[in-house]
Amino acid sequence: MKTVDCAIVRERVARLITECLIKPDAAVTAALDRLDSDNALESAAAKLIAENNRIAESKRLYCCQDTGQALFFVRMGDGVCCKGLTAALHGAVRDAYAGARKSVADPLTRQNTHDNTPAVIETEITDGEDLEITFLAKGAGSENMSRLYMLTPADGADGIVRSVVDAAERGGRNACPPLVVGVGIGGVTETACSLSKRALLRPIGTYNARADVAALEAQLTDKINALGIGVAALGGNLTALAVNIEVAPTHIGMLPVAVNLQCHSLRHGTVKL
Repeated sequence: MKTVDCAIVRERVARLITECLIKPDAAVTAALDRLDSDNALESAAAKLIAENNRIAESKRLYCCQDTGQALFFVRMGDGVCCKGLTAALHGAVRDAYAGARKSVADPLTRQNTHDNTPAVIETEITDGEDLEITFLAKGAGSENMSRLYMLTPADGADGIVRSVVDAAERGGRNACPPLVVGVGIGGVTETACSLSKRALLRPIGTYNARADVAALEAQLTDKINALGIGVAALGGNLTALAVNIEVAPTHIGMLPVAVNLQCHSLRHGTVKL
């Protein structure tokens, strides 16, 4: 049995959060730098966002004023003991968000928790003695535009395409494009929603290992970009940086499809202990 010190977890994760909030996914900045658009406004907006990202990194400032709600995806081996892990993760959030905007509140009273806790924690138990913790900062502007579609099996791939494009068309302008579109297909409702967020963690420019799913990703990327929403919703070619799909087996009578829109401030990272 491997024992992991929860104090080390808190320190490492707090450091990870801080770095993620300052520096968004480098692939986003690179894609904005490469953009060749016929729309001068889109090109100008892309350059400004890329410049903002570089300034944030160089001056150690937050790349976006909405530092989001903290999400953790924890993969823990069954041979790992980390007493106090949950408390350590919440402690890391308190530490890292001390100087950031406090964005977590009770859903009814709207009373702020004043330290950005509690974080959202999903835990997966695996074989072995590895502990892997992935952080994702989820801002409200893009999260508000996410959707769940409960399709029937008869809707098939065409129904999936219609649903994902519908979500992008309805919410893409308000979600700070260019977007990474996470899609979760299968399982039950919460499975699909979780998969749609986990899909955001896959590197931009990579495809699902299943050929049929990868083909669907490419098709959806083309269709969403054809909407012409563009960078900062100014019109143009780059609405979706990527469409990433994750799938899971589902009931023979269901076809859940969750679509999670992620703004260009894609902030995530992983520590292994």
